[in-house]
Amino acid sequence: MESAKSGAVRWRAWGAARLRDVFGWLDAHWRWTTFAMWVGLVVYFLAVRWPAIHWFALGDTDDNIRYVQVKDWLAGQGWYDLRQYRLDPPGGANIHWSRLVDLPIAGLMLFFRAFVDGALADRIACALAPLLPLLLLMLSLAFIARRLSPGTPAWIVAALAPLAAQMGLSMYMPLRIDHHGWQLAFMMAMLAGVIDHRRARGGIIAGVASALSITIGMEMMVYLAAAGGLIALRWVFDGAEARRMRPYALTLGGGVALLFVLFASYANRAPVCDALSPVWVSTLGVAAGGMLLLTMLPLSGGRFGGWPLRLAAGLVVGAGVAAFAWSVWPQCLTGAYQLSPEMQRLWLANIKEAKPITAQTRAVAIPLLAMPIIGMLTGFAGMWGARRDPARVWAWGAVLALCLIGLGLLFWQLRAGPAAQLLAIPGAAAATWAALAAIWNGRPLVRAAGIVVAVCAGAVLFAYPLYPTLNRSFASLVGAPVTGAGAGSAAGSAAGGGGVRIGNAMIKQRREAIRKANGRCRTLPALEVLDQLPAATIFTMVDMGPRILATTHHSAVAGPYHRNAGAILDIHHAFDGPPSAFRPIARRHNATYLLICPNFPEGTVYQSRSPRGFYAQLMRGFVPSWLRPVPLHTALTLPYQLYRIDYLAPVSKEAAQ
Repeated sequence: MESAKSGAVRWRAWGAARLRDVFGWLDAHWRWTTFAMWVGLVVYFLAVRWPAIHWFALGDTDDNIRYVQVKDWLAGQGWYDLRQYRLDPPGGANIHWSRLVDLPIAGLMLFFRAFVDGALADRIACALAPLLPLLLLMLSLAFIARRLSPGTPAWIVAALAPLAAQMGLSMYMPLRIDHHGWQLAFMMAMLAGVIDHRRARGGIIAGVASALSITIGMEMMVYLAAAGGLIALRWVFDGAEARRMRPYALTLGGGVALLFVLFASYANRAPVCDALSPVWVSTLGVAAGGMLLLTMLPLSGGRFGGWPLRLAAGLVVGAGVAAFAWSVWPQCLTGAYQLSPEMQRLWLANIKEAKPITAQTRAVAIPLLAMPIIGMLTGFAGMWGARRDPARVWAWGAVLALCLIGLGLLFWQLRAGPAAQLLAIPGAAAATWAALAAIWNGRPLVRAAGIVVAVCAGAVLFAYPLYPTLNRSFASLVGAPVTGAGAGSAAGSAAGGGGVRIGNAMIKQRREAIRKANGRCRTLPALEVLDQLPAATIFTMVDMGPRILATTHHSAVAGPYHRNAGAILDIHHAFDGPPSAFRPIARRHNATYLLICPNFPEGTVYQSRSPRGFYAQLMRGFVPSWLRPVPLHTALTLPYQLYRIDYLAPVSKEAAQ
């Protein structure tokens, strides 16, 4: 027995030594190791997503408009002209983006067009482009984890953990060419700069990453501002941190100014609040100048030096920046998008990602919250574990601060989910590795604790696939509806067991019909047959417009872009109002055809909000005589209905309401 025990101990010691050798080599080459893992993920994602790539199934409206924007630029549209002239022609739609994200997509398109036909080249380019920022994200996560948990392989877990952050990972899937993947990657690079032990390098990385993120869009502004505040706060308590704050201020202020000159569109040269414009160039310039001034003042020593004086000086500069923004750009204090109450009520209130997590179903909220909550808890635990190392306490505190911001923003809008998940990864990775090490090396009680932590970490990592199964199991045990919280569930419960089953079946059937319509109406085979018709403007739902532009030669009236509120509201008014109101609105936008897709998600909004409106009547089969069905030659059963709008038909021939 004793010999067996000693043999097991020797085997464990030998295994631990070999693992240390392997992990030591990987740690010494962590950048190349991360790159190799990224290459493996690229190959895997391309293989898994190839059917979607083949059918050019761009993910959402922004992906489609981004693709059209790049194509138009390569076809000769001006560098600074970002109007989308096929949305509400001839004037076009004002798009608030920049060309920065267009560059890698365009470069890949041009490269592959030298070897294959244009359509296939565009597919391959759009498949590869989102995977480029994934490399930056993985390197940043690995760097942060190495800083939080030095000398351990936690960085390997961190680099691969985006696979478990499904809402965050979705921004890097092939064909997801929208700008959010780059913004999230720059946010994590910025955080890496904030906690980098090499101060000057960290300041430069944080400043450059912040400037690039702002050039792309304003979505990460809260995190970027928090990072600037953390850099200033650390300088308050450690005057030597001026070596980080000075290059940060220079690269942020100078980078924003340079990138404004290089990338700001004609429309963004006006004092707009929702993009890099004179508003943000001046405000960030004042903030950067103030931070630079602070590093030059004699505040670190002498009779009147020390942290209280630095704190007072920092508060004065912060108040000055706030006063500047309030007095010079007061219009931006009410919100970046400047939406009217009507736009908020009719349009924004129906966008899922613009609602708080409290308005989501359990199936959405619980898996999404799992990782940010674990990130918060491990952040506190990490600060406690590093309490004898002030530099690591600061690093853990900075990560925890941004984790808390991300978690808090989820209770404002669901769109904060990807950032909240990704910010939680470094802390969760450190905790996961600590648990595995405890299981391998610890005493029995420590091993038991490690197993508990590892099981919890596994539950978080697999929250998305696990939760539906657990939810169904729980529902079958207690006889409750599976559909999640809500009025429908309550009504079903009140009706008794049979009512629950019938209610669940109807809800499931309805959701399945909506899901199918949302997919089928956007497919390339269904839409490309529209090119049998001469190019024209199609009046359709807001969320269908961008897909029509990307897959056909036709134009559309609107897309979901807030600067074009007039066209968006016209579509809502046309579908909500009586049939007699439709033609004047369609004529105003030079629309030739009307395309509707039964059970399309946006259409369900019009039906429920205006049951006697034009769209609801169309869904009930009441089609006015001035809508002429358009035949299309195809063997497919098309999921939509297409009509030519006859503006000459008399009003008296309206269908009965």
